[in-house]
Amino acid sequence: MQPITAPSQHETDVIIIGAGPCGLFTVFEAGLLKWKCHLVDYLPTPGGQCAEIYPKKPIYDIPGFPSVLAGELVDNLMKQGAPFKPEFTLGERADGLEKLDDGTFKVTTSRGTVIHGKTVFLAGGLGCFEPRKPTIGNLAEYEDRGVEYIIKDPEFYRGKRVIIAGGGDSALDWTIVLADIASEVTMIHRSAQFRAAPDSVAKAQALADAGMINMITDAQVTALHGDGKLENVTITHNDGTTGSVTVDHFIPLFGLSPKLGPIANWGLSLDKNAVNVDPLTFQTSVEGIYAVGDISEYPNKLKLILCGFHEAAVALNVEYQRQHPEKKHVIKYTTVTGVQGAA
Repeated sequence: MQPITAPSQHETDVIIIGAGPCGLFTVFEAGLLKWKCHLVDYLPTPGGQCAEIYPKKPIYDIPGFPSVLAGELVDNLMKQGAPFKPEFTLGERADGLEKLDDGTFKVTTSRGTVIHGKTVFLAGGLGCFEPRKPTIGNLAEYEDRGVEYIIKDPEFYRGKRVIIAGGGDSALDWTIVLADIASEVTMIHRSAQFRAAPDSVAKAQALADAGMINMITDAQVTALHGDGKLENVTITHNDGTTGSVTVDHFIPLFGLSPKLGPIANWGLSLDKNAVNVDPLTFQTSVEGIYAVGDISEYPNKLKLILCGFHEAAVALNVEYQRQHPEKKHVIKYTTVTGVQGAA
């Protein structure tokens, strides 16, 4: 599964926009139907958010796995799809989507790569993500020089002095994780009220009470200082008083701002940053185009990875019947057929 880097043209059965968990599982389900897949993703590696943003974060709602690291889940999905030899175009954004006169589709990427296929599956999660950044004048000066917006590997911070800013689940969860790794962890939030799960708040407070982390509320980081790399920050309290903290890393975790990007211009029925689908088939407003995972929207939608898996399986079998109306399609159990003989 090597990424294709040069602009080129490709023929496939299923074009998958997005190589996150739902896109990767679509490869497996399509393979059972003897269909080839070609995945396009703006990120340089497969896995979506799970690989790029929180590969070391545990996920608890994958059936059969009481807990699985996000990166491990991606690795397993890659192995599951490997027998079907999918192709990848990575590090390129899917810019154009055209439905041709014969009912097939052509996707053109930001680097001119063209993929032609019989159906399109949108599995782009919540679209393209940009971190919400604090309003600090010289913030950009220290990006990748002590300022990070995502934590890829907690071990990167071993023995370092870290400030985490934010009051949501991500900020609390990473504070708890880094408490046993970094030499010093300071959590700072502009309010005394957190937006995270009560259990996470209680754990963080217990760590603060035990002296394992510093917790500063009703305050925020307002200035960064250092010669070529981050060395200390200015903290301004809500009462106007200020202080300075020596630090190696400042990690503002204020969430990510999703953007649909070019998908918004493809003539599909949209609902804010999601694509409307038929809840029975997961087909979009354009016949032959489906949306699965977080990018799809319908009544009672649950944005869970396991739901995206279900959507992909249903949609592929609906599309198979659409392409082969003359055939009576019967789902066969893979325990009987194996992964190579289940078409």
